[in-house]
Amino acid sequence: MKIADNVYWVGVVDWNVRDFHGYSTMYGTSYNAYLIKDEKVVLIDTVKFGFEEDLLGKIEEITDRIDYVVVNHVEMDHAGALKAVLEKYPEAKIVTNARGKRGLKEAYGIERDVEVVKTGDRLKIGKQELMFIETPMVHWPDSMATYLIEQKILFPNDAFGMHYASSKLIDVELSEEDLEKVFFEAAKYYANIVLPYSQQVRKVLDELKKIELKMICPSHGIIWKDNIEKIVKKYDEWSSGKADRKIVIAYDSMWGYTEKALKKIVEGIEEVGVPYRIYKLRNSDFTELMAEVMQSKGLIVGSSTLNREIFPSVAAFLTYMKGLKPFDKVAAAFGSYGWSGEAVDKIVQVFKELNFEVVGAVKFRFSSDEKSEELKELGRKLAEKL
Repeated sequence: MKIADNVYWVGVVDWNVRDFHGYSTMYGTSYNAYLIKDEKVVLIDTVKFGFEEDLLGKIEEITDRIDYVVVNHVEMDHAGALKAVLEKYPEAKIVTNARGKRGLKEAYGIERDVEVVKTGDRLKIGKQELMFIETPMVHWPDSMATYLIEQKILFPNDAFGMHYASSKLIDVELSEEDLEKVFFEAAKYYANIVLPYSQQVRKVLDELKKIELKMICPSHGIIWKDNIEKIVKKYDEWSSGKADRKIVIAYDSMWGYTEKALKKIVEGIEEVGVPYRIYKLRNSDFTELMAEVMQSKGLIVGSSTLNREIFPSVAAFLTYMKGLKPFDKVAAAFGSYGWSGEAVDKIVQVFKELNFEVVGAVKFRFSSDEKSEELKELGRKLAEKL
């Protein structure tokens, strides 16, 4: 597909993938690669291994040569087809940064002449010129972006992307309903992949203020054209910790006592009028839940105690969340126990490790009837704090 003057999408849509290294991809995904034709022909990124023939077939329809392959990121969903490309176009020269050069050797055994670039470096390809911007830890150490100066097109690899398969590639083609899905999938992508590196995202956003953008072409999902300002604003909000005045309640219950106590907490929240969403963790998708956590200011976690530990589904979620390092949250914990009751204290400890503001914790032996008012106050207090 031609997306701009002598700029083509040559990627593949993976309709069937439903799990991406532990991340649920209910809409599938795409591996976007791009071809620029000028006096020199440039391929920007490749696709996931297994889709080499799809990529090469699209390239053959456009050109019979490649002069440069820009590797913005060495991860397998972007550089997995690089060896196949180099076998077909052995004269092609790789352009990447120093970390990328090392990664290509370590991940794929590719050792050949590489043009190493850094932020601000430029590559003349004819009438047009490429500029490179290193984006380390957004989301790998080697990550970088490529900017087509004359057409003001940014190829940022994983930044601004989402796992979303579609027969339509550019936001201008989408319905309002589909666009709403795309923005949620972009939030989910940020929350589950990019969130731990928000400080690095802030630096990248500062770099982007120096350039004009007419198109953003990420390596997954939809190309941004009409909604550039909106997605950049979202990245600014997500990376700065700005969140909605709402509460996520995540819990699990062994014999129903913790679940029953939840109703009292909700009564307190409803008295204040703050929106909330409830997730029973053994039935919930952690990746979707993390998108909600990132976009919500408040978090309440409930757990039964099992073998002096947090209930397994709750512990699994807390471990997953802790690795993604959400920040600037107001939190509370609650839960039932039969013997010793360690779960609630351990939840609070996780909150403290993440520097959340903890407004309270309530635990109770079996029934919560005697703690009804305390639980209601816990919900009220957190809601008022927001």
